Amino acid sequence: MKRTWWYKFLFMLTMVIGSIVMIIPTAFNLDEHGKFPIKSKINLGLDLQGGLYMTLGIDFNRVYKNEIKGYSRKMEYLLNDYDLKVSIGSLDESDITDPKGSIVVADISKVEIVKDKIKKYYPGIVRLTKEDGATLFYGLSDYTKNQIEEQSVTKSIEVIRNRIDEFGVTEPEIISQGKNRIVIQLPGVKDIDRAKELIGKTAKLEFKIVNDKTPFSTLQSWVEKGKKAGIEYKKGMRFSDYLGKLNKFLAKDFPAGFEIAFQKTTSKNTNTVTEMVPYLVETTPRLTGDELQDAGVQIDQQKNQPYVSLVFKTAGAKRFEELTGKNIGKRLAVILDGNVYTAPNIQTRIAGGRAQITLGTGSFNKLMKEARDVSLVLRAGALPVQLDFEEQRVVGPSLGQDSIVKARYASIVGALVVIIFIFIYYRIAGMIAALTLSMNMLFIMAALVALEATLTLPGIAGIALTVGMAVDANIIIYERIREEVRAGINNYKAVELGFNSAFWTILDANITTALAGFALINFGTGPIKGFAVTLLIGIVATVYSSYFIGKLLFEFYMNKVEGQDLSI
Repeated sequence: MKRTWWYKFLFMLTMVIGSIVMIIPTAFNLDEHGKFPIKSKINLGLDLQGGLYMTLGIDFNRVYKNEIKGYSRKMEYLLNDYDLKVSIGSLDESDITDPKGSIVVADISKVEIVKDKIKKYYPGIVRLTKEDGATLFYGLSDYTKNQIEEQSVTKSIEVIRNRIDEFGVTEPEIISQGKNRIVIQLPGVKDIDRAKELIGKTAKLEFKIVNDKTPFSTLQSWVEKGKKAGIEYKKGMRFSDYLGKLNKFLAKDFPAGFEIAFQKTTSKNTNTVTEMVPYLVETTPRLTGDELQDAGVQIDQQKNQPYVSLVFKTAGAKRFEELTGKNIGKRLAVILDGNVYTAPNIQTRIAGGRAQITLGTGSFNKLMKEARDVSLVLRAGALPVQLDFEEQRVVGPSLGQDSIVKARYASIVGALVVIIFIFIYYRIAGMIAALTLSMNMLFIMAALVALEATLTLPGIAGIALTVGMAVDANIIIYERIREEVRAGINNYKAVELGFNSAFWTILDANITTALAGFALINFGTGPIKGFAVTLLIGIVATVYSSYFIGKLLFEFYMNKVEGQDLSI
């Protein structure tokens, strides 16, 4: 044999051994924490291993309300920096699609200066809708609303993906559907409730001053008034929905600029809310999670309890220092998604931009899990909007297992039929074709592991199509060899000419199919992409195995028989 043949053979042997090593964890279902050097396995899609499918929707009217409240606070900070004393007034929700925030100017003679400052620093973002003496009403501009609608879905998908990556789900599918919906598929998720909680948690972190002038008994009477009107928190409800209804119902009873928030206590056995302590807090937060730089879990050495440590960005650290410095003696509520986690007394100005969230009572493990979840969603980013679960379907693993078993049997039967056919029709050449087909499948499986691709039912269909294309390539080669033999050319030359003349035909067919595959990857989603990925991998494996390995094995065969026999 020529030296070049041995080089090609060693390359093929390396590819085969490497591929076998790659698929061993999948073939024998090895533990990822075991000693075997390769840890990756073929990832199965939602249709094969089960998991969670859900559709989430966005209520943009609620988003507009939160945005204008945020801009009202930003305008207050801006104007105070210019020694223009202002305060935040009531929120006008008469038109839920266009809520208006208000700024109350302490010195009515400076109203025009205030208007000029807001116009200068927030051009095209907010618009003046009404002027009532020293009170200015502002709404969001059409441009701002359009930006919110365009960015909310994109940002939400990014945040959800970050959270799911930290949650440890392999190959999630997160796509937008229309302008206000997001579809999520999580293959292999076991703890579905926790996944839903992490995905749907808004992670809206707020710091608000507590109003301690109102007696606790009054707060309780307000809550009871809401209960009598049918507004009561029950298991299974979204807490933010309950809070929104209650505050809207009691708005006229509250002092201006304040609303109710609750500190919830849950049972460690049943995970149900056992106590809800009401607080009267500011409607508009002094500081939000937007100023947060990092969040992590720390252990209180004295109490031996976990807590969430917060680190603010430079601007946030400055605001936090000013907030604590101007409100010494008052309580500062740390609120996450409407739930008051802690409300300590401000005893001194706090510099350095650090704060913490304590987590109430419970076992160490329970508090540690909660601390990790809270820090995870804060670190991965706050959702820009609240997402409502509109549809949820849990796909059971039995469906996937049934599909895998049927696909396995179909593959075995199909492979046997193909091998028997090509062996009968092409004899020894058919055995070479069967060997190249086996290597083809081996390379495809190894590539799926190496690329960490997800195998779905459409992906299996792509593999089946690849096998058909590989058989077709072998048939083209063998028929060309037969033509050369019939023309009276000797066996050595017939094999060489047969492979050479078939090469461009095989390449053309596979290139056109590959172009279609690239189009499916770029413009398709979900299962369509899965089909395209396996198809493209299969095309590369087919060209290499059918032509190059086939030619290599034919050369070995012709050398053994010294060109005297050609069983084809």
